[in-house]
Amino acid sequence: MTFKPPAPTPPGLWRRVPPAIFPSIMGLFGLGLAWRRGAEVFVLPRGIAETILGAVALLFVFALLAYSVKLLRRPTVIVEELRILPGRSGVVTMVLSLYLLSMTLAPYATLLAEAILVAGFSTHAALVVLLVHQFVTGPAEQRRVTPVWHLSYVGFIIGALAATVFEFYILSLVLFIATALIAALIWSVSLEQVIKETVPAPLRPLLAIHLSPVALLGLVAAALELDAVAMGCAGVAALMVVAFVARLLWLTEAGFSALWGAFTFPLAATSSLWLTLGGIWRWPGGVMLVAATLIVPAIAFKVVRLWAGGQLAVKTNAAIA
Repeated sequence: MTFKPPAPTPPGLWRRVPPAIFPSIMGLFGLGLAWRRGAEVFVLPRGIAETILGAVALLFVFALLAYSVKLLRRPTVIVEELRILPGRSGVVTMVLSLYLLSMTLAPYATLLAEAILVAGFSTHAALVVLLVHQFVTGPAEQRRVTPVWHLSYVGFIIGALAATVFEFYILSLVLFIATALIAALIWSVSLEQVIKETVPAPLRPLLAIHLSPVALLGLVAAALELDAVAMGCAGVAALMVVAFVARLLWLTEAGFSALWGAFTFPLAATSSLWLTLGGIWRWPGGVMLVAATLIVPAIAFKVVRLWAGGQLAVKTNAAIA
């Protein structure tokens, strides 16, 4: 049997930018925003958070520029990216990072931050339409529910959180209700899959994504003064963290890969939730912030190094423009 060698990348700048770089960048954004909350709770220098967010914003803008060049060369490349799991999660997190960039810039340039938020909603809506089209017309295996569905369809909750920064509370409430219902449906289907089927070792890190909607729903609930809901989300997040820590060796059995980026944002978002609520959650939030500070940059550094070395595109089967 002979194997067809991979197609060579044509000459030209940024023809095979791997979208798998974006989950880790999203995690770094989450870490910076968690440090903003941590600085308020523990009376720490605000410069730590702003330095992190400034560096991440620059990295994101560079990565976004590189991927935009790839799209301009051949716009239909986006369809190919969405057919595979690393590409799909990468493209979606790239769009979700616009919401986080909006929150990052809000204290400094309100109008620009609002414009980025609107761009985030518009781009995310267009992406969902494309995903739904692929769901209807694509092969059956692409219709399987995965944790990445949270990013695609529940990810609007990050926009809801950003909207609270600009006091768009009605919009936030509508998105909160809608995304909570969608998240509940995805959780129920995913739980059934985990019980009945064996999750392949390379895909197990993606299970950590299930933690993100809990933390984000709690953050939005806290911003909307739905305190009981926020406290409930904090408790559920704690149970999920304990479960993930107990199964850490099982989750990481396949060794490091770009999919480890799925660990980054849930850690940071959970830290933000606990720090926001304070009280009994103050110290758990601090411990989680320390853990995220140690883990998130380490994973992001490895992923960025793979990108810089040209290995990330090959390992994640990124499309070529």
